[in-house]
Amino acid sequence: MLKGLVGLVTGGASGLGRATVQRFVNQGGKAVIVDLPNSDGESFAESLGPDAIFAPANVTKEEDVVKALELTKEKFGRLDVAVNCAGIGVAFKLYNFNKDLPHKFEDFVKVLNVNAGGTFNVTRLAVGLIGKNEPGPDGLRGVVINTASIAAYEGQSGQVAYAASKGAIVGMTLPLARDLSQQGIRVIAIAPGLIDTPLLQALPEKVRNYLSQTVPCPNRLGKPEEYAMLVESIVSNPLLNGEVIRLDGALRMQP
Repeated sequence: MLKGLVGLVTGGASGLGRATVQRFVNQGGKAVIVDLPNSDGESFAESLGPDAIFAPANVTKEEDVVKALELTKEKFGRLDVAVNCAGIGVAFKLYNFNKDLPHKFEDFVKVLNVNAGGTFNVTRLAVGLIGKNEPGPDGLRGVVINTASIAAYEGQSGQVAYAASKGAIVGMTLPLARDLSQQGIRVIAIAPGLIDTPLLQALPEKVRNYLSQTVPCPNRLGKPEEYAMLVESIVSNPLLNGEVIRLDGALRMQP
């Protein structure tokens, strides 16, 4: 169902975004890889051939996102799907009483700015291009898919900033869908659990094994490809709108 569609994917050079880009191209679509200039975005795009392009950008900077959208229109003529996967995290408890140190305010703001602010920034600009499409069945023009996290609901100790940023994405989902309904643009968020991305791959094997055993069924870490499969399902199902979908193998995070 991605055949002939153009998708713009932030964080598209690695992890969830990379798998989503790969699926777009594999299914006959075209992909715009949006990631930082020092990412593997350019080489990844080259490996995929003419159906993928790299647009270096910081998702929190308006001028960067505008340039990425201009490149999208120049190369592919349209935009049908925007997928926001770019994000960062920080692990720090609110107060370290052993060292008498509070959580850094600038770290909290940075995580919110990239995760929630970046998602908002890309969405507000991308829908301007999506909204120029001729409406299809049911008057639909396209879809925005944002990435929350189960941490929005069960944030663990040390995840205050990350959980807050992902909770903001959950909270934006319905009002965004309502704002864009008259234009025929759907908005959905995915809340992944423990997915085997570079972030988890950097952990010691012992820790990775422990985390995988906490997932009830299937009893393993999720795969980025399974996130990409859900992206395709969302694009394919026109009635999905204004909802947050958990992708976590029935995992409920413990403190």
